[in-house]
Amino acid sequence: MLKKISISNGQVVLNYNRAYPRSREALLKSRTFEKFITYFVRIQKETYPKIYFYLTQDEKLDVPAAAHEFVSFLRQLIVFDYEELLDNPLTRDRDVLLEVIEEIYHGWRSLNRFGFMNSNNTPDFGINTLVARDSNLNDLILRTYRLYEEKIMGRPNLVYRQVQAGTNACFSVHQRKNLIAEDYLPLNNVPMIDTVMLRTPMILHPKSSKRTGMFTETKYHPTDMLEINQDEWFCLPIKIGKLLCFVYFNMKFIDLALSMVNLFELATVEESETKPDLIMIYGNEDGLNETKYYHDKLNNIWVGRISDHPRMEYFGYLKKMALTLHNLAMMERGWLPIHGAMVNIVLNDGRQKGIILMGDSGAGKSESIEALKGVGKDLIRDVQVVFDDMGTIHIEDGVPYGQGTETGAFIRLDDLDPGTPYKDMDRSVFFAPENPNARMVVPASTYSFITQNHPIDLFCYANNYTDKKGMNKLPLDVFKATCKDGTRMALGTTQEKGLSKTYFANPFGPMQEQELCDPLIDTIMASLEENGVFLGEVYTHLGFDKTNRSGIEDAAKELLAFIMNEEKDHETIKEENAKQKKTLIQQAEQEISD
Repeated sequence: MLKKISISNGQVVLNYNRAYPRSREALLKSRTFEKFITYFVRIQKETYPKIYFYLTQDEKLDVPAAAHEFVSFLRQLIVFDYEELLDNPLTRDRDVLLEVIEEIYHGWRSLNRFGFMNSNNTPDFGINTLVARDSNLNDLILRTYRLYEEKIMGRPNLVYRQVQAGTNACFSVHQRKNLIAEDYLPLNNVPMIDTVMLRTPMILHPKSSKRTGMFTETKYHPTDMLEINQDEWFCLPIKIGKLLCFVYFNMKFIDLALSMVNLFELATVEESETKPDLIMIYGNEDGLNETKYYHDKLNNIWVGRISDHPRMEYFGYLKKMALTLHNLAMMERGWLPIHGAMVNIVLNDGRQKGIILMGDSGAGKSESIEALKGVGKDLIRDVQVVFDDMGTIHIEDGVPYGQGTETGAFIRLDDLDPGTPYKDMDRSVFFAPENPNARMVVPASTYSFITQNHPIDLFCYANNYTDKKGMNKLPLDVFKATCKDGTRMALGTTQEKGLSKTYFANPFGPMQEQELCDPLIDTIMASLEENGVFLGEVYTHLGFDKTNRSGIEDAAKELLAFIMNEEKDHETIKEENAKQKKTLIQQAEQEISD
């Protein structure tokens, strides 16, 4: 049975079904509150000795006794005025007592705070039930803090700040009815999340700010190495593109796992009762410090396993493992994964162009699109994001189309214009904004939009490693070779620095399964050319001077010129390609007859 309260790893998780205070009196009487005060007193010895000695009465009391005495005092202070309790040792210094209250409040808010409830066991449960409970808790904690503050000061506050005093996020869970398969029996009783509420902006401070190592295949089924306590795990069902993925995660990583709902579509209860295409196990206590994936051919499921380790406390591991599993599954279906960005540029006159920029981390994909928005602000009505990091191209009825995988974007703050993060901060989750490689995850598109078929007008490789400027069209064979080489000047956003090459600029599936990916590249690229898609490079210059945006702006101007060009539409280019191919065939036939 899931605990009433769990405090560890800089976070607190409350079970609203077992520990939900409906009044201040219930809050102060609860064992949950006393457990938090005990936790608070214990950590003061190292962080704030002055308060520790004050509460333990110069160590006359041990930590549990000191916590119990303080909780008892707080219950009295609800009823009596401060002056009526002067015989209590805890009122011996008004200023220090006020510091104690401030530090308790600050200590509570410095934790990552989460609440959850069971939707199965709650009559008439709905999203309003969850939101109401969480909002009432927020209000209760804020009012209680202010009451103590004002009683000790002996006067009311003059300024009030309506901060998030309760949780950072809350969610509801249910018990999945259907088994995935017998092989996954240990995961069957893990509670399944069905609703999430984020209090944004949500600012998190994970221990790591960079992804290292590679995702590699293992021949051992991950369930053979499971080390999980079902009372400390949850499952988040998400949709990655058109695939269903179950993300099983250790509760100590709850902050990162819940942030995924800002990036991927949360599956419905009905969808979560079906068999998943992908399974990810995050925070497995196997002691191996590994990121592995496995193809369960018997059940047709791709499974990823990420060990419990401090370096894994980074959102990029969740995101990239999910996308790796997706890409492996989609290549089996004949879809080509693209590590890049696709947008539909809608002009003021109604014309629309589908633009794909491909490249590995740091190549300048997102920066180029941001610059395009800037140089075309008077001509562009809308920039619709199909995918920001990973998408696919597939062929239907001879026409190549792009589709996305994510409804949000995971963006480096340094890649954006200085004011951009503030425009969307009310919907964003920020990761370690005080550190290098700080990132944010923000909603960008709807699920129905990204999973539509989007026509492609331009497909360019983002080149950040040469001194060329603007944009250049390439012959098909040169373009394919450029994409397969995957060259970039790595800027330290992962473990790499300097000039490096990654197969197809995509270390998340294509690099691991090159034999499967190679023929897909040939087929898709040929189709792109036949359909008149512009194939070439944009030169971002980011590998030379990241602070100088002139290279990006030059590329953006040429992109805009292409978008505005009406001289040749798709059908014209398609006809020209067909004529050129016919001429080449006739020349070859003539040479044979000669």
